[in-house]
Amino acid sequence: MASDLLRLTVLGSATPYPSVDNPCSGYLVSGGDTRVWMDAGSGTLAQLQRYVRLDELDAIWISHLHADHSADLLTAYYGALFADVRLTAPIRLYGPRGIADRLAHFLTNTATRCPVESAFDVRELHDGHEARVGALTLTSRAVAHGIPAFALRVEAAGRTLVYSGDTAPCANLTRLADGCDVLLCEADSAQRLPESERVHHTPEDAGETAHSAGAGRLIVTHVGRALTPEQAVARAAARFGGPVDHATPGTTFSVG
Repeated sequence: MASDLLRLTVLGSATPYPSVDNPCSGYLVSGGDTRVWMDAGSGTLAQLQRYVRLDELDAIWISHLHADHSADLLTAYYGALFADVRLTAPIRLYGPRGIADRLAHFLTNTATRCPVESAFDVRELHDGHEARVGALTLTSRAVAHGIPAFALRVEAAGRTLVYSGDTAPCANLTRLADGCDVLLCEADSAQRLPESERVHHTPEDAGETAHSAGAGRLIVTHVGRALTPEQAVARAAARFGGPVDHATPGTTFSVG
């Protein structure tokens, strides 16, 4: 059945701030009846509601705490507790160490710490973290972004999606993506920087990571403002022989 397929829906892929027609990084990953909001960049909560309510989510997974990947958690907190959403339990939230205190620091307006745990059941990530969420198996690996950051492998019914988060090319990402059906990989940088300064992929890097991992398909996302999506796809395709697409907002990809 179509509902049993592993699917990736792009809520937004802009960086480092949303454009008029493209929110920042955020995706809905679905498999069977399981739904995970993967990164919560600015503007993605609005788009998420086209497909699922907050109280219908099984989990939220956050790659790192830069605002273009996590800012909509703040308004999700208000939605979860003070609006028309009716949670039967806090939403499971996977994210880097310290995520609860970061959210509470922003949301607290009095001497009493904001009870973010009333909205989110926080589970801190570490390198090699594994979790089962409904029909999905989630495996996280630490990646190279200059701050605590993670990539994610999602597996369901023999199909595999890997998301780079934000990172320079690194061995952990290539290993995590080994043999995956789809690699969703950032391509932020227009030019390759010196090794010591690299915290992102270029489109060529994305193609090379997909090739090295033996991915079946590459979707470039988080394309920097110095590039067009068409340029990013063409440059990545020069280094990867499989299908290459852009993470255009509103697009749903079947995995496998």
